Amino acid sequence: MGAVVLIVVAGLFAVVSGINDGGALLATGLKLPTIRPATGVLVLVLLVATAPLVTHQVAVTFVTRLASFHAPGGATAMTIAVISSLVVVAWLSAKGRPTSLTLAIVGGLTGAGLGWGLPVSARSVLLVLAFGVAAPLVGGSLAWVLIRVLLVTTSPHGLWRWHQAGFLLQTVAYAANDGQKMLAVFMVAFGFSDAPLPYTSLAAALFALGTLYGLPKAGRSLGRELIASRPPHGVAAELAAGVSVIACAAVGMPVSMSQTIAGGLIGAGVAQGSGRVRWYATVKIVIAWCLTLPASALLGWSLAVLVQGFASMGVT
Repeated sequence: MGAVVLIVVAGLFAVVSGINDGGALLATGLKLPTIRPATGVLVLVLLVATAPLVTHQVAVTFVTRLASFHAPGGATAMTIAVISSLVVVAWLSAKGRPTSLTLAIVGGLTGAGLGWGLPVSARSVLLVLAFGVAAPLVGGSLAWVLIRVLLVTTSPHGLWRWHQAGFLLQTVAYAANDGQKMLAVFMVAFGFSDAPLPYTSLAAALFALGTLYGLPKAGRSLGRELIASRPPHGVAAELAAGVSVIACAAVGMPVSMSQTIAGGLIGAGVAQGSGRVRWYATVKIVIAWCLTLPASALLGWSLAVLVQGFASMGVT
């Protein structure tokens, strides 16, 4: 019964990942419609399905480096972690504070692992947090440089080529990095340790459903709320976020693409004057990020302790 519950939860998690992440990946380029949304979704889904065949080190980090979820009781702890992360993301979204599902699942995995008594690596958790903080800062710094270069060297007519390159780069980065949180949950649910194409394809298909549903809302949130953006801002953010997240994937560190894109947009906006950035919306999002991980960890730990207590009473 526990395995069936985790499989259902894994499917729901993939759909919510699409709602939360997929739209954000496409939203930055909506003001430069070189790539149609349908084409963008198709490319994104294909890469989510196939990139783990080349590398799935980030998924392994979720499953084994934060805590050992292949250990006895790991499936139950994983179920608790995913439920905790979904609850926190839903709560913050209902409050009008969009957040990172990757931060939420890192917190949920850490809290549920501790509550269930699994061996949790404090060093790995701190390392993931350090990379999570660094990625949007690096993305913002790169975008600050890139938009200046683009404005000097690229004509409005030629910007579409950079948009295509930026979009492809960031989708590859997502599929190689935080998109693999879906694969990590499937690994524990179905009991495999590599990246079989049928399972990566299933995760990608469910992710596509969520992306199609969440695209309009995500487009409003990132494309309009953070900065008064023009097409070069989106292109600079795509390129910067792609480079930053791929670099993190190369060392197996999960980071949030949506956070890094937001950092890129802010960096590109600041490059043309801080007044272009809508700081009130930025502060709201940063506060949500700061709340996400500890809230998910606390909820995951509490639920794990509670479930384990009920299980012990049942055995007794």
